Amino acid sequence: MPSFRRHLPYLIVLILLLLGFYHFALSKGLIESGERPGFTYRKLRDGSLAKKPHKDTTPTTIETTIPGGEVVYGFSLLDQLYLRKGTFYIVTSDKAAFPLKRHIIARPLDIGAGNDLDPTDKELQFITPAEANEVLGARALLVDGFSLIPYDTEQFMNHFYHWWGEILFGAWRVYSASMTISEADSVPPFPSRILLPHIFGNEWRDRPGVNAGLVRTAFPSINIEKSDYWDDLALLDKTFVFKRAMIICRAAAHTHKFSQSWHKMISSTMTVNVSDAFWEPIRRTTVEHVLGYLPQVNNRGVVVSPPSAVSEMPFVTYIVRQGGSRRLAEADHNGLVKALKELEWSGICQVHVVQMEKMSLEQQVEVIARSTVIIGVHGNGLTHQLWMPPSPQSTVIEIFASKSYVYDYEILARNLGHTHYAVWNDTLTTFPKGEFYKGIHYSQDFHGLSIPVHGPAVAQVIRERLTRRLPKA
Repeated sequence: MPSFRRHLPYLIVLILLLLGFYHFALSKGLIESGERPGFTYRKLRDGSLAKKPHKDTTPTTIETTIPGGEVVYGFSLLDQLYLRKGTFYIVTSDKAAFPLKRHIIARPLDIGAGNDLDPTDKELQFITPAEANEVLGARALLVDGFSLIPYDTEQFMNHFYHWWGEILFGAWRVYSASMTISEADSVPPFPSRILLPHIFGNEWRDRPGVNAGLVRTAFPSINIEKSDYWDDLALLDKTFVFKRAMIICRAAAHTHKFSQSWHKMISSTMTVNVSDAFWEPIRRTTVEHVLGYLPQVNNRGVVVSPPSAVSEMPFVTYIVRQGGSRRLAEADHNGLVKALKELEWSGICQVHVVQMEKMSLEQQVEVIARSTVIIGVHGNGLTHQLWMPPSPQSTVIEIFASKSYVYDYEILARNLGHTHYAVWNDTLTTFPKGEFYKGIHYSQDFHGLSIPVHGPAVAQVIRERLTRRLPKA
């Protein structure tokens, strides 16, 4: 008994503290509450239960908006984009503020197969806030974060250039342009998910495994959802709302007039103004995650850090395609290698001759992330210029069959801050900012197995690029 009396004051203090916490929690509605889907019920003073919205739902009358106001065909960035039973809804009292449906989305069918791609009400509808309750219900379940929604079939998706050089590159360009002036020096939040409504299983993956590997390193926390997820949402008698989403549609992008000149999906994204370094957050993050370090180059294109990666000369990388279609004549390939090696012997650069298909993903990224000049026949390997650090010397040299010209890698180089040269045998051509090659052309031997190139002509341009006097900053 004496022991109990000795501890009694402490027991009383503990009981009083618990009672105090109980009354505080009761007054704040932290207890005596029950959960219902989409709502929390809290007890009022008169003993009744008041219903308040759950944080995971939002009224369907909140209007859809375009962040930053930039309308970009085929890359439609939208806040409060609603989805019900497989149909997107834009809720707005001003439909004229949005592009036409065909500039946002298309029917999910293959392009160039004679299909009618004009979107129907199944793909997208515009409704007013007054109509929202009847069509969508009073509240929508919130899908938080930033969602990328490529609304296409697998036709072009499972290809390194189309996935990284068009879909993700174009999306990031438009997304970067949406930043306000006060955010100009910040990096936009990376996407939370990629939703592929019309992709089954592994259809989005390229055969070498580059697409998926680089996505996982660029965005380690990203969710990649496919048709089964889309079907799950469609089967529910519920409305969902994407806090921020971008509908990406190849057919819609090609409705822009710039597509007539460049014939590229990302042509429409050239209408927005972005920082010259807009791609750097993606490049830096991806390279650092793949390699465990980020090569830094100076204005001469020499790697100056980290100490373990320092080089004495700029890296020149020749991406060889001799094992596949669309390749150089064997004698010209050998002549190009010889001309490049002569540059190395002269102390101009360090030359790497590589076959990407025989390298691990880490090796592929590393050789490009340390390069200042990359050379190759028109082909997928030149997409790797995405990882080459931009500098006054960074250069992409693309070899074509005679009289051929397409914009795939020129338009990338222009956006990344690399100087692009087109090569027709012994003729090299580049275009300054604001000027372009007129039209596109696929010659009969575009995919030829004996494309000519004069190695010394290519080597001379590289010599001039790497030894020229740079203007003072």
